[in-house]
Amino acid sequence: MADASADADIQDAEMAAATNNQDLVEITFTHHGKPHIISLPRDATLVDLSESIDSTLSVPPSNQKLMISKLGLLKPPFKDPAMAITALLDKKISLLGATAKEATAISTAQEEASRRVHPRGSRPLQKVSAYKTRNWKKEQEESQYTFLTLKPLSYLPNPSRSLEFLQRLKDDAGIKATMLKHKFTVPLLTEMNPIEHTQSDHEGTSRTLGLNRNRGEVIELRLRTDAYDGYRDYKTIRNTLCHELAHNVHGPHDRNFWDLCKQIEKEVAAADWKTSGHTLAPDEEFYGGNSEDFHDHGGWSGGEFVLGAGKTTDSSSTQSQGLRRREILAKAAEERSKKMREQQQGGEGSGNGSG
Repeated sequence: MADASADADIQDAEMAAATNNQDLVEITFTHHGKPHIISLPRDATLVDLSESIDSTLSVPPSNQKLMISKLGLLKPPFKDPAMAITALLDKKISLLGATAKEATAISTAQEEASRRVHPRGSRPLQKVSAYKTRNWKKEQEESQYTFLTLKPLSYLPNPSRSLEFLQRLKDDAGIKATMLKHKFTVPLLTEMNPIEHTQSDHEGTSRTLGLNRNRGEVIELRLRTDAYDGYRDYKTIRNTLCHELAHNVHGPHDRNFWDLCKQIEKEVAAADWKTSGHTLAPDEEFYGGNSEDFHDHGGWSGGEFVLGAGKTTDSSSTQSQGLRRREILAKAAEERSKKMREQQQGGEGSGNGSG
């Protein structure tokens, strides 16, 4: 009887094991090129598979990526966590992801590499500054309301230095600001020849510091000393330029003119944060000016503008009053050639007379 009872228990155990085996399914997948099999209950879900992978291979859910044929890439948290694993039985599955130990080793290696590239105490990397948008409207206005052309007198010594001086005036923060505010456009800014604008008699010597021709068509400035061995004080010349810019609006030296002139001078001084007013070079001499220096005779100087030529005639002044800017500058070149021819003919005549 005892033997019969033992045999019955063995048969029951075998039947129970067979029943349990029938309730399990095997999921086969590869990881790092090696095949793995995990047995799970038939009613297990995708989340159960993920947890089993974590406990079996030590690949945490945060590192798991399951490449499943026809389904694509699945990774925790799953869009369908209740998906039954029976849906994966006929699918090819590849597990991508590092184990916890591998992830730690990778992190340590990255830190070590970073220390080698940037050792302790080295200068930290500079942050990339944000891109500053350009004010296209302001740039366009600054290119319009300015001095369109700068021209030194090429026949005088060191014209490149005069050009630098003119450029400095053009780029002066205060001058730029006031020209933009008042919408001043001057086609030509040039220097004047000191000897042509200096008058001496028994009463003394007078010097013209600046001229505004044809209401802002051309502005001339006295940059050089009388001996041509240096340049005059920058701020004195800049104040002269303020004076001549006021003549773009008002001709005579009346109250309206002086009010605008003082306003421009204040605007230029307010924006003057970088001009020192010192010499352009240590070896240059500057003339500070005296009571016999004056900006201009008042009003506009009519007539064509001739670089290096003498005074204009009244007839030339009348003819050029209504000319446009381009015509004025073209007429200036013609007048200069005419003056040079007259001077040459005069020299030849004097030579013949003396002989």
